[in-house]
Amino acid sequence: MADADELSLDAVFTEEEKRSPTPPATSSIYTREKPLCARDDTWREVRIRLVGSHPLWGHYLWNAARAFASYLDQNKEIYAGGSVLELGAGGGLPGIVCALNGARQTVLTDYPDKELVDNLMNNVQENLPEARRESVVVQGYIWGQSIDSLLSLTPEGRGFDLIILSDLVFNHSQHDALLKTCDLSLSKVSTASVLVFYTHHRPQYAQRDLEFFKKAEEREWNCEEILTRKYPPMFPDDPGEEEVRATVHGWRLTRNSKCK
Repeated sequence: MADADELSLDAVFTEEEKRSPTPPATSSIYTREKPLCARDDTWREVRIRLVGSHPLWGHYLWNAARAFASYLDQNKEIYAGGSVLELGAGGGLPGIVCALNGARQTVLTDYPDKELVDNLMNNVQENLPEARRESVVVQGYIWGQSIDSLLSLTPEGRGFDLIILSDLVFNHSQHDALLKTCDLSLSKVSTASVLVFYTHHRPQYAQRDLEFFKKAEEREWNCEEILTRKYPPMFPDDPGEEEVRATVHGWRLTRNSKCK
């Protein structure tokens, strides 16, 4: 993976003509783990098409997204009947699982690059039955910028009940922008939360990854680690302790009660 300092979004796509031709798209399959009951066996897998290559790493189905999908599938009460926002969605797996499982509204966003947005739309079309597609919106969005277009998609503009951040905290330069968007976009209801799943892909930068949560606490968020799960490391030949690179961490962020 590239150094975090190379991943600042404000430096990406400034000169489209300098980008190399994109390789053909690939696909990865997420297979559903055993549903909670037989009556819940309405879908078995999600096939995620991935752009062939991309400077924003949208060409991988990350372990964090797989762990996220399983967690959301087993904890529907977090979002069923509510509104969900996924930031930096990539292939959109976690958000698509929410849509399949009864979220009232799911908004999938990524950097407003046509290739990324079109790919997200394709994954919605391919994995959701027609009746559920109407509840999903795909939109380009830059973290930290105006949220008016996002809030307009929620009931009476009240904000989202759940915000999903899957494998985004490695982008250290964008922590403040991500937190700003979460703060402005999350509903004020007491049950609203932000879920943040990630892997320390570069163990030498683990503390910089964790600065996201320190900044969140400074903004009066409560931060709680709710999950760890082991997977084969995404990049076996990368430097750093393999067990660290193989572990997905999941955190829940909620607003401090005095800020609600």
